[in-house]
Amino acid sequence: MKRWRSYFKAGDFAWLLFVAILIATAPETNYNAFILLPLIGAFQIIEPRLKIFGSRRGQVASLALKMVLSYLLLGWTHPLYSYYYQIFLIPVVSAATTFELAGVIAVTVIAGLAYFSFWLPIFDYDKTQLPPDLVSIMSLRVAFFAIVAFLVYEQARAKRLQMARTEEAAAQLAESNRSLREAQVSLRRSERLAALGQLTAGLAHELRNPLGTIQASAEMLTKETLASRPEVRAEMAEYIGSEVNRMNSLITSFLNFARPLQIHPAEADLNAVADEVVRQQEKLAQHLEVRVVVHKAEGGCRFIFDADLLTVALSNLVQNAIQASTAGQEVDVGIERANSGVRIVVSDQGHGIPAQNQESIFNPFFTTKPQGVGLGLPIVAKIIDEHEGRIEVFSEEGKGTRLEIILPDN
Repeated sequence: MKRWRSYFKAGDFAWLLFVAILIATAPETNYNAFILLPLIGAFQIIEPRLKIFGSRRGQVASLALKMVLSYLLLGWTHPLYSYYYQIFLIPVVSAATTFELAGVIAVTVIAGLAYFSFWLPIFDYDKTQLPPDLVSIMSLRVAFFAIVAFLVYEQARAKRLQMARTEEAAAQLAESNRSLREAQVSLRRSERLAALGQLTAGLAHELRNPLGTIQASAEMLTKETLASRPEVRAEMAEYIGSEVNRMNSLITSFLNFARPLQIHPAEADLNAVADEVVRQQEKLAQHLEVRVVVHKAEGGCRFIFDADLLTVALSNLVQNAIQASTAGQEVDVGIERANSGVRIVVSDQGHGIPAQNQESIFNPFFTTKPQGVGLGLPIVAKIIDEHEGRIEVFSEEGKGTRLEIILPDN
């Protein structure tokens, strides 16, 4: 059925019906008319499908052919009395929908002159037998051609103007969108530069402490008084190794955060990601005597996302929730379908986040942990942003914290 609709349109059936009615209601048998009427209908159907009639010259040729066919139909069906005189409306209306006013007037005048040309002596009429008011009737018919041409032209012109305004508005919108995208790119570039400056300052601040410890340990090792105390020298060397490892961890975390994420979305099950995260954090939870409970989405939760990156993000959140809890408490991980996508909830019963810190927890290098780096939650936020999601924090001191992630399901 769809294949037939691609070949035939409603207008095609209308023309076929129109021609069939004209032939069926003909008052007399006229084989010339029975040939011309299908030709006129066929040309109306075929014309839009031929590219040759899409150019200006093609449109003029099409109108000329319609005019000739209309003229022949009248000429072979008692011209002055032909009930097919309105066939001239086909070229007239076609011109009104295609040309400007001058062209419409020209085609209408040609149609009128063609109609009146049947008075010429070349047509064998006994002029004395013609009704005296026939000229008036023909004049009214030609006037009717002009009225229809003008009305159709006005409607077509209004539609063309509307389309032109729509195209202009679309072009302006596209230009506005392009400017907006350029502004957004510039803003993101500025934000990246600002974030890079913040990251650099934070990294420099974090590196000062281990560098100070390394420097102090190195100075102690150079003192002659420690030559006879190998246990102290070994302790200083251990300090240096520990602080070097800490610096290496800081630099690795910094690079992981600063490096652009390479997101690889693919269809996966978020329930499986939650299981993997619980497995990764199992030892920490057992060590701190905290229970992790997962509430999975019924029937699975398959959609398109980067499973590896969401595993990193969810693992960070669960790890923070476990570390914020005390022995005997519970960490809940919930996954469910939401109206706007997929909701992930990680909640704990720990000490909560002070109100003055809640707006800063996603800032790089902000941490309240003695040995923390302050890049875990910023990395989580970055991963969620790359998935075009959002993350919200609900926390009350002494009562725990709940983090909700909403991801688009597409």
